[in-house]
Amino acid sequence: MKKKLVSCLISFTLLSSLSTPLLAKAQENTEGIKGSLVIAGGGVGTSNHDIYEKFLLLAGGKEKAKVGIIPAASTTLQSSEKFKEDLVKYGVNSDSIQILPVSNHDFSDTQKDESTWKNQVNDKKLSCTIKGLTAVWFVGGDQTKIVDSLRQNNGNDSEALRAIWDIYRKGAVIGGTSAGAAIMSDVMITGGDSLGALKESIGNKENKHVNENQHNKKEYEPLSVQKGLGFFQHGIIDQHMDERARLGRLAVAAYNAERDKEKNFAYGVDEDTAMVVNNKDQKVEVVGRSGVAVLDMSKAKLISKQKVRSGLENIKVSYLSPGDKINYHLKSFEFPNDKVETKGFEYYSFNALPATGVFTPYGRLKAYLSYSFVDNKSMKSANSYVYDSKGSGYEIAFQKDNDTNGYWRYTDGQKDDYSIVNVRMDITPKTVKFQPDKKTSLTYKKPTFSSSESPAYDSIKGNLLIAGGALGSSNSSVYNKFITLAGGKQAKIGIVPAASTKFDSSNQFKSDLVKYGVKAENIEILPISNHDFKGTSENESNWKANMNSDKLAQKVKGLTGIWFVGGDQTLITGSLRNENGSDSKVLQAIWHTYKNGAVLGGTSAGAAIMSNTMLAGGDSYGALSYGFTDTYDDMTQQEGGPAYLEKGLGFFQYGLVDQHFDNKARLGRLIATAYEKGNKNQLAYGIDEDTAMVVNNSGKQIEVVGRGGITLVDLAKVQANDKFPSDYKNILISCITPGDKVNMTTKEIVINPGKTSTRKNEYYSEKIGPNTGLFSPHGVLRKFLAYDLIDNAQSKEIKSYTFNQNKGFELTFRKSPESNGYWAYTDGQKDDYSIVKVALDIKPINVDIK
Repeated sequence: MKKKLVSCLISFTLLSSLSTPLLAKAQENTEGIKGSLVIAGGGVGTSNHDIYEKFLLLAGGKEKAKVGIIPAASTTLQSSEKFKEDLVKYGVNSDSIQILPVSNHDFSDTQKDESTWKNQVNDKKLSCTIKGLTAVWFVGGDQTKIVDSLRQNNGNDSEALRAIWDIYRKGAVIGGTSAGAAIMSDVMITGGDSLGALKESIGNKENKHVNENQHNKKEYEPLSVQKGLGFFQHGIIDQHMDERARLGRLAVAAYNAERDKEKNFAYGVDEDTAMVVNNKDQKVEVVGRSGVAVLDMSKAKLISKQKVRSGLENIKVSYLSPGDKINYHLKSFEFPNDKVETKGFEYYSFNALPATGVFTPYGRLKAYLSYSFVDNKSMKSANSYVYDSKGSGYEIAFQKDNDTNGYWRYTDGQKDDYSIVNVRMDITPKTVKFQPDKKTSLTYKKPTFSSSESPAYDSIKGNLLIAGGALGSSNSSVYNKFITLAGGKQAKIGIVPAASTKFDSSNQFKSDLVKYGVKAENIEILPISNHDFKGTSENESNWKANMNSDKLAQKVKGLTGIWFVGGDQTLITGSLRNENGSDSKVLQAIWHTYKNGAVLGGTSAGAAIMSNTMLAGGDSYGALSYGFTDTYDDMTQQEGGPAYLEKGLGFFQYGLVDQHFDNKARLGRLIATAYEKGNKNQLAYGIDEDTAMVVNNSGKQIEVVGRGGITLVDLAKVQANDKFPSDYKNILISCITPGDKVNMTTKEIVINPGKTSTRKNEYYSEKIGPNTGLFSPHGVLRKFLAYDLIDNAQSKEIKSYTFNQNKGFELTFRKSPESNGYWAYTDGQKDDYSIVKVALDIKPINVDIK
């Protein structure tokens, strides 16, 4: 039986009401604390150097650190032993790390009975040991077990807890992840989700009297809190924020904490991220890989538009990223000097759809507020929803106020890094009703695009590395794979800059290759473009003639690797094809090198060009609702609307390829395109960001490399209603992750042998409501299918919706007879799932919101 750490799933009693302050302070005397806190949101990867190194720096450095690990939250000692192992890898002497005997329960993976440790928390020997430490770390699991282990039955602090407070006041660092983060504040959130908190914890009358058996059958969990350990005295902390969509429950908890909401922020820490608290400077620094949501509830008000349910208005939402700082005393923010304001300089201009489910582009909170809202000049307001299977729920409305702003920079190469401040959020009761759409008023247009097939080459010796976009400079597995396929560090590589409007991405990729060992003199940015580049004295639009340069074609034939950077894929094809659509001499040379053993690679737009039919525009809702368009208007069409197709370069001959798949939620547009223009006996492939699909032509096999996954769409058994567009049954969806492989001709999936099957061995057993948008957990498709369906014994099917105004689609994901899941830990103790052959039905619907 696999063992994983999860927050406690049992029911707790709600300890607060709207009119009663939540809890008394855990510690009154907190002035002059010299120590620091490292509060991690869960899912911290072993490779997350920034968090580990910050923790050890605050502990006195790896040579001097003396660390005590408190295992109490977990049901096993595995996570504590793994954290100790990680600290040793980061340079701490093993003898300087102790797993402290603090627990109120037995551990399942040992011979001893650790429940006896509860009696040792007042032992002088233990408190003496703690007083010799420079750091204490709380592992994840169930936060109530930590508190119960360190407090006496009368609620007083044990000697062990007093010792922890003593070293904290004198300068030690206290850290924790997941449950170990929840215990940090006075008000400790112990259970609930956003919908449950809103329905049952802000003066609402609905379902107030629920016994434990009934409670376990519900689709949502009410908020529950109790007294935390109070190391952080300046607001409530929640964890797993973005992945489990807990902003709603944090808002309710903070609103109910009347004594806190006027003077303190509330903080929601994302996974693989930490807020580092410097008590002396009264500042919090964000460290890690995602962000920290910050809520200002000081002007929030209760609204009641129905007799049963209430809502909240005028909540201020901010989202801070690594390197940002928060002055919790002044309630102000500080940003690195290289971040630029977006206000008045917004990069995007498109009409973003409401965030309604797993087909929503940028469908997690931070990404949605960044791309679809704050950095989008077309958007003054935006909205999302959360509701149960009966449609009872809330509309979440976001609005730009005068003090709303965004801050942007690149990170890890050319990944977008956003900070967001002061977005107004209102949460209003709504009822959403869905009915089958019997007679659609939408005008669905079939594609007029027709592309003659590229010549089939049975003897291609070269390979492809197709990256889904946002490729991090630190993604060593992808870079090293490309370099290996190109012949190693002696590789001769040409970079095609045509997709971009400037040279930054080409220069960055060259710099990255050099860092990974390729000689700079063996890398050249090729003069291929049909447009001018910003920031140069040369007019690169003159390079269009180079596509038929014999000299450049000859140079290309001498390369062992060619890389296409991201941007606009139509600019690549326009730079390599003649006006009559024929291949230029340089494109013929690229084919020559590819057939003879070179690797062709590309990211984003450089991935889109790889298949014969190139997806160049549109989103899932637009493709399903309106079909296809013959016009293309650059950025707007890339971000939404009907699908737009052009002829690609055809290097990948085994199906369609789409990119930015997870972040831009493109499953719907890939399905529509594969149904209309694809070969139904072939798979269609959606590649996540920071991930690559490595194509071995001789072995007819694909391998996943990187940090995300690849979604496989199989339409071989699909049933469609030809009289009603986008009415599909029995689409088969698989999601594979690094180490997994698939045969391109037989479609056989080979799962990484280190993973174990979930079938008849499901870890979860919960009733799941629909995935509805930004307040629904697991908003990315692969995680939604993994946690809520494949690894959930109660789930036979799960639903999500995508809609705009009164039209949309119901998405039903079902376990098929062939469905299976495969699970393992990766990068420490992060869940890694592969999913095989989930069935998807898509049904057009009418939507009524009241």
